[in-house]
Amino acid sequence: METRTDNAVVAPQLCFGTVRHRRLRPTTNAFDYGVYFLRLPLRTLGAGAFGPRLFSRNRFNLLSFHDRDHGDGKQALLPWIDGLLRAEGITDADGEIWLQAFPRVLGYVFNPVAFWFCHRIDGTLRAVVCEVRNTFGEKHCYLLDTGAAIGNGVELRARKQFHVSPFCKIEGGYRFRFMRSLRGASERTLACIDHDDASGPLLLTSISGSAAKLSNTAVATAFFTYPLMTIGVVVRIHWQALKLFVKRVPFISKPLPPSEPLSR
Repeated sequence: METRTDNAVVAPQLCFGTVRHRRLRPTTNAFDYGVYFLRLPLRTLGAGAFGPRLFSRNRFNLLSFHDRDHGDGKQALLPWIDGLLRAEGITDADGEIWLQAFPRVLGYVFNPVAFWFCHRIDGTLRAVVCEVRNTFGEKHCYLLDTGAAIGNGVELRARKQFHVSPFCKIEGGYRFRFMRSLRGASERTLACIDHDDASGPLLLTSISGSAAKLSNTAVATAFFTYPLMTIGVVVRIHWQALKLFVKRVPFISKPLPPSEPLSR
């Protein structure tokens, strides 16, 4: 397999793939299900539309993307991410910014995590911002920054500071790995997020997908293959929570919201 680290393809993508999740303790619980997600080259797109008639930007459609669903919900996306990076001392992420997230389906979306892949002008990955949400309507951003270019598959770490699940304490940290690769003409992406607590690995999660051009055909395929996918994301979250409750995994009440919007 040929490893790909550049940004030669700068058209919006709809990726078809799988979410996987495995809990290791105090009882095992695992699931996987099919999903699709967007990868959007924000600098190339600017404020323009995406093209397909079945996909809209900032208005209702079968599938859509609304700028206010990301960033601070107020600023345009590029000024927001560029400002965040500058505030953290990152001034060389002047290449493409790829945003990976679920689209709205019939106007509804819930993104447990969205990724901002921030590249240098030469195409190397400089930093990643992970935009995490919980079902209480709260959001927290983790900045992954090594101070240099980030290689394909390199492990990145961040201390956990945000309440996501009532079955996990706010302790320990995350291990991230991001990979892009080519197999023939097909581009594949993989994002792994593993959570370790004081006793070691606790949760192993990933989202993977094969990229397709964002087209009417791809939108129709996604919509009819996975009807009401984003509603299904929330339903599955609560279903898995019920299974953990039945298995008597300790329940942890939600603490106060974090006081800082960004952490490393």
